[in-house]
Amino acid sequence: YNGSLPNGDRGRRKSRFALYKRPKANGVKPSTVHVISTPQASKAISCKGQHSISYTLSRNQTVVVEYSHDKDTDMFQVGRSTESPIDFVVTDTISGSQNNDETQITQSTISRFACRIVCDRNAPYTARIFAAGFDSSKNIFLGEKAAKWKNSDGHMDGLTTNGVLVMHPKGGFTEESKPGVWREISVCGDVYTLRETRSAQQRGKLVENETNILQDGSLIDLCGATLLWRTADGLFHTPTQKHIEALRQEINAARPQCPVGLNTLAFPSINRKDVVEEKQPWAYLSCGHVHGYHNWGHRSDTEANERECPMCRTVGPYVPLWLGCEAGFYVDAGPPTYAFTPCGHVCSEKSAKYWSQIPLPHGTHAFHAACPFCATQLSGENNCVKLIFQGPID
Repeated sequence: YNGSLPNGDRGRRKSRFALYKRPKANGVKPSTVHVISTPQASKAISCKGQHSISYTLSRNQTVVVEYSHDKDTDMFQVGRSTESPIDFVVTDTISGSQNNDETQITQSTISRFACRIVCDRNAPYTARIFAAGFDSSKNIFLGEKAAKWKNSDGHMDGLTTNGVLVMHPKGGFTEESKPGVWREISVCGDVYTLRETRSAQQRGKLVENETNILQDGSLIDLCGATLLWRTADGLFHTPTQKHIEALRQEINAARPQCPVGLNTLAFPSINRKDVVEEKQPWAYLSCGHVHGYHNWGHRSDTEANERECPMCRTVGPYVPLWLGCEAGFYVDAGPPTYAFTPCGHVCSEKSAKYWSQIPLPHGTHAFHAACPFCATQLSGENNCVKLIFQGPID
């Protein structure tokens, strides 16, 4: 949603979360394992006030793994639930939606207790991701239908209904990076190849040489929302909100003009990012020529938003341009010279090219590139286009 949620960022529900070392460690690690044959006994263990994960194997057999306090880690939980164990409340991202009316989701596919991120309290502060989060009774419950199994070393593991998928880019989060391979993370943090469809019963194959350690630029998909993980060091080299504002002022100071109307164009200030303004730049996305708004060039034989560019006669979508405001999505601090197609969000060339090649999970088994600022599925020849601004005549 380009830097903030449609209804504004509030409390535990916002578009950006920062993880800080907790005053007191709240991490947990596996301790005692109980094999139980009656639901009453299983209940007795989960009511002890300790964290536990229950694996229901059949009506009369449940394995309960108790977790004890870990003084060396902090745990942060992510999910749709607004209950207190969830640190970061996430809701489904509606692609391309700008206004609040469209953001009412009928039925969410994000789990209420989707995943947990466990960070070491000591340098180098390694962060690991695990599927599923503990609920208000400190329990993770994998019912009869959930995919679960016993590993060769005897410990139990499982997958959540729609799964937690992770992709680590090759080469970190820089302009040189390439997309990695999407994997699924288990409840105990092992890495698996993807299931045939999102919620299939059969797990993928164990990938032994990969880990659940998050890297700068790792993407976490919760089936309905995708999170981008940035490290402190990575953010140190990323442009800030101030940088983006300076780039906006710089491009406006060059007084780009509409080549037809000859009026000066200007990107609106970052906090006016949902109302099209009079001086707003528009672009033909097939060729990249930047104009002011005008009402001609409609082709009766094409779709409503297919227009002919007066400069080069190319026919294509004609849209207002919006500056990408979320600094964490930029791979460099280059000038905003590229627009994503078909939404018109503008960012640096390297950032546009990076996101244009990243396949994001969509639905139960599809993947497609999307604009990081509004989640619209990208289209066109390269998913983005170089903008051609005309300077002032004088």
